[in-house]
Amino acid sequence: MMRYLRLYGYFLEFAFSRAMQFRFDFWFRMLMDSVYYVIAIATFRTFYLHTATMGGFTLDQAMIFVGVTLMIDAISMTIYSNGLWWIPSFINKGDLDYYLVRPVSPLFFIAFREFAASSCLNVLMAAGILAWALNVYPDPIPAWKILYGILLILNGSVLFFVVRVLMICPAFWTGSGDGLQHAFFYLRDAMERPDGVYTGWVRVLFLTAMPFALMASYPTWSFFEEFNPMRLLHILVVTVTLLSFMLWVWTRGLRQYSSASS
Repeated sequence: MMRYLRLYGYFLEFAFSRAMQFRFDFWFRMLMDSVYYVIAIATFRTFYLHTATMGGFTLDQAMIFVGVTLMIDAISMTIYSNGLWWIPSFINKGDLDYYLVRPVSPLFFIAFREFAASSCLNVLMAAGILAWALNVYPDPIPAWKILYGILLILNGSVLFFVVRVLMICPAFWTGSGDGLQHAFFYLRDAMERPDGVYTGWVRVLFLTAMPFALMASYPTWSFFEEFNPMRLLHILVVTVTLLSFMLWVWTRGLRQYSSASS
């Protein structure tokens, strides 16, 4: 564990050093993400000009939901999104060899070495939006619910990572240069809509095998509903099952991989 922490420390040091060399890119990314955040808030507020609730959320609850989705997206873009993007290309070109000979998990090395220092302040901005939404919520929210909600947001980030890797793994068998990453980014839009808008088999899909509706909606519910043990059990079962399945598929994929020297 200490070896991984030291290695991650080196990743962070290099990322911030590189970001300071390209300061225009640093501030430009912040500006673009700020515009995205404003649009996300404005979009929901526009919806609520025409309805009192959407997917079971009132306007005040929807603002918390927006803060949660922005948090998960910001964590993804900052910590592991850049690294995961290159995996299909590494598989396709045989460049994965470089990571397989390292004395650490190749998935860890690839996913977390490309820390996006230029996006790290966006995590603080998203956290600020969430804190504002919680502060203006008309009913008091106990501290334990805030802590519980934060833990579920972190769990949503883990699920986001797991599903992303699962959509990349088919590249081991297809040789595709992008896996199913484009499909992932189409499907991720489901996370930005309250789970209550989905019905039938679509709802089942987005709450289980492709749990985009679970990632942000369930943490949001935790802030203002009574503690729901069945909801927590659902989250834990889906997370453990998908994480185990992802690790199994990744391991099988590495066995299938043909290196550049093959």
